[in-house]
Amino acid sequence: MSNQPSSNNPHERNRGGQGRGGQGRGGPGRGRGPRRERASEPVEEQQYVEKVVHINRCAKVVKGGRRFSFAALVVSGDGKGKVGIGYGKAKEVPEAIRKGTERARANQEDICLKGRTIPHEVRGEHDGGLVILRPASEGTGVIAGGGIRAVLEAVGIQDVLSKSLGSNNPGAMVNATLEGLRQLRSAEQIARIKQAGTKKEEPAATLA
Repeated sequence: MSNQPSSNNPHERNRGGQGRGGQGRGGPGRGRGPRRERASEPVEEQQYVEKVVHINRCAKVVKGGRRFSFAALVVSGDGKGKVGIGYGKAKEVPEAIRKGTERARANQEDICLKGRTIPHEVRGEHDGGLVILRPASEGTGVIAGGGIRAVLEAVGIQDVLSKSLGSNNPGAMVNATLEGLRQLRSAEQIARIKQAGTKKEEPAATLA
């Protein structure tokens, strides 16, 4: 006797090809056909300008010898008017940088800029550090070094003149630079402040 199917219907004969080795719903094999990749929407991640200004090593003398720990001073900004400073401590350098970077991102502040430079001259002081910042014409570049340059580039300033007259400590220079940037005001903000001051003086003059 023959094992061939008795039916002459071509559809019934093709059913056997849709099993384990046939072309079923999932393609060849047990449905292991080519998978269609879903079109994922592009996610825009905010780009940060991060710079490690200084790494300090601290040694603790114990009974078994010395134990080292590290501290990293990191500056982070978006290059569009925001900047922050972070200080991280850990037993390993990469972990200290990671902590400092996270804290710098969390402490970002808005800084008033005027195009590629700053609106006016400012003087920042912090813990023995004294930094003077002056606006510069287009094409001058960032005339600064060390921690001052790191802060200015992170905030997005491209043309500026600077001078450090105080301590050379990296932490003092960075914080003095940030203190000076906090004092920046646009022409509109200065006009509003003056107008508010004149309004307060008018009632006192009328009473006199």
